[in-house]
Amino acid sequence: MKEDQISELFKNLEGTFNVHNISEGHQKRFLEKLNAKDQTTKSVIKWRKTLSIAALIAVIFVVSSLFLNEDVTAAELASVSPEMEQTQSFFTSTINNELQTLKSFESPETEILVQDALEQLENLENKYEILKLDLVESGNNKRVIYAMIKNFQNRIDLLEQVISTIEEVKKLKNLKNENKI
Repeated sequence: MKEDQISELFKNLEGTFNVHNISEGHQKRFLEKLNAKDQTTKSVIKWRKTLSIAALIAVIFVVSSLFLNEDVTAAELASVSPEMEQTQSFFTSTINNELQTLKSFESPETEILVQDALEQLENLENKYEILKLDLVESGNNKRVIYAMIKNFQNRIDLLEQVISTIEEVKKLKNLKNENKI
């Protein structure tokens, strides 16, 4: 049934079709225009790719600079409150006093103990620097504050242990020397 309708449509339109011959060079001009448009489209696509890559690089640069600026800002324990400022001051002065005491015990016999203690102290200080950054990121989270205080306590405990060990070593050395006499 549909084929009959299509056939009938073509019969009705017979004679109205454009059956004229095209002029010479028409196909050549058409292909030239088509190629020119194709070249323009390729050029636009190349520029779009270049611009999108440049925009992506700019976005990456801006985002990375924001993260770098964020890394620079770190907060001390003292920035939380006046009480924490006093706490930090107390711990810092105690650590400095213990460190001076440790360095006063430095001798050839205790050199290894002192160097090991200084390395462990440096590790704890590095962890404290990370905690300072965490304090900013967490918005003064109590867990981070407690971890910072614990880090101070660990440093003091370390120094006190090493000083105690050095004192024991010196006592033992003195006892050995007394027994020889």
